[in-house]
Amino acid sequence: MRNNRVLGLLFPNRHDDALRELTAERALGSVPFGGRYRLIDFALSGMAHAGIGKVGIVTKRNDQSLMEHLGSGKAWGLSRKTEGLYYLAPHDVPDTLYDGRVAALHALDDFLESSIEDVVVLSDCHVVGNLSYKALIESHVDSGADVTVAYRFGECPALADNLVLDLDENDDVTALRLGVNPAGDHACGIGTYVMNKDLLRRLVAEAAAENFMHFDRDVLLRLSQTLRIRGYKAPAATYIISSPETYFEASMALLDDQRRNAVLPLGTPVYTVNRDVCPAIYGLNSCVSRSLVADGSFVDGTVKNSVLFRDVRVEKGAVVENAILMQGTVVKAGARVSHAILDKDVVLSEGKSLTGLAELPLCVKKGKHV
Repeated sequence: MRNNRVLGLLFPNRHDDALRELTAERALGSVPFGGRYRLIDFALSGMAHAGIGKVGIVTKRNDQSLMEHLGSGKAWGLSRKTEGLYYLAPHDVPDTLYDGRVAALHALDDFLESSIEDVVVLSDCHVVGNLSYKALIESHVDSGADVTVAYRFGECPALADNLVLDLDENDDVTALRLGVNPAGDHACGIGTYVMNKDLLRRLVAEAAAENFMHFDRDVLLRLSQTLRIRGYKAPAATYIISSPETYFEASMALLDDQRRNAVLPLGTPVYTVNRDVCPAIYGLNSCVSRSLVADGSFVDGTVKNSVLFRDVRVEKGAVVENAILMQGTVVKAGARVSHAILDKDVVLSEGKSLTGLAELPLCVKKGKHV
């Protein structure tokens, strides 16, 4: 398969600021999602399904949790004698320059030069969905484009470096706009690009030499009239995580059978690290409806329209509704949680109440006792 000549590069720290409450001690790509996954699992699984056998994780900060999760890459078929998973850390690159990608890529030029792959896929980790990287790569190669940009058609996310594409009937890009959030539905980039490796190295070297450090603005926009840039439409069930509200919305979408099957189809599973824990236990006083409850949890209270990760404990008389409870969270007897995101190991004391809004969910940082 020709995709074994493709190199994958993932940027798990891009858009960390979108979820400040959840990324204080972890990279965005390491943020838990859907009861058992991490955000990086979606892009990494897409690359694995495409037959990409060499993937570099371009980390910048707070990478311990991410590295513990990924390990050797065995869950994604990347634990192998040759190639496989690489941890790439351009530590000399400041955070702001990392976010622009050019400085990070320039610092990794030796790695790119030594790689035998012909094509590179660059991807951020703030997207949840079932994008076919195999179809994306094949579309890029068949079209002969210089750069292919994956996009979602719909409402644009609230990101400072949001990329909006104007396309013709053949999905060729006629214009690019950066940092805008126009009303209505538009083709919005999802932070995934495909291009020839030699072209990428040349463009990055030229940009770095002129102190241009933002890949979208200083490479794609500046050279949009000389490069042939093409769009590739992602499936409709593609969620861009740009805020706690969009993270909450994407999580709640999994409670609907049709939308969950679109994000997590049986034919192309999202791989993650398996944990050997006992099944969830439901007490005699439990009442659970329209919720995802992970292994190892104990529920003896009421849970509605919620996502519970592993080892969550909801005691007798407690009520959890429209909420996300991450691993190790404890809701004591008589406590109530509504429209909230509770990070790992949060403890809500007896009789206490946490209530947010559907359009503005309350976030509680990791390890807090309330």
